[in-house]
Amino acid sequence: IQRTGYYYLVDAGYMNGKGFLAPYRVKRYHLSVWREGATPNNYQEYFNMKHASTRYIIERSFGMLKMRWAILRSASYYPFRTQNRIITTYCLLYNFIRRERVVDPLEDDSDLKDALKNQSPMGDDFIETVETSNEWTEWRDTFAMQLYNNWLANGGVG
Repeated sequence: IQRTGYYYLVDAGYMNGKGFLAPYRVKRYHLSVWREGATPNNYQEYFNMKHASTRYIIERSFGMLKMRWAILRSASYYPFRTQNRIITTYCLLYNFIRRERVVDPLEDDSDLKDALKNQSPMGDDFIETVETSNEWTEWRDTFAMQLYNNWLANGGVG
């Protein structure tokens, strides 16, 4: 199943609505649960496990980019297409730097990491509510069941 367009991978503070893919509520979610050896009991827990893992990778990646490029540390008012190009360019540059320099001194800069962790929210132009969408929730259910069934077909591996 493929959803056309874009969506935000959001935490449980958001509703699952058009353009916002949220985890299932009242189901195991946090990576620590899965790292301790728990296995998903149903399609919702499996989806939450994959959702949490993906969010972790995205957040870690943006953290690395924000450490290097200050423009990413504040709200962006560029058109969406320009924002996509900025992020893509910085990812390419970051990969080039990693290929050319085995050790990146910025990755070990604990002062910069602490400053980014304690950074206050940026501005007031943020989405505060998301309307629920039955269509979007049905799509998430179908997608989650397909992921879970593929996982079961592979013997619960991956």
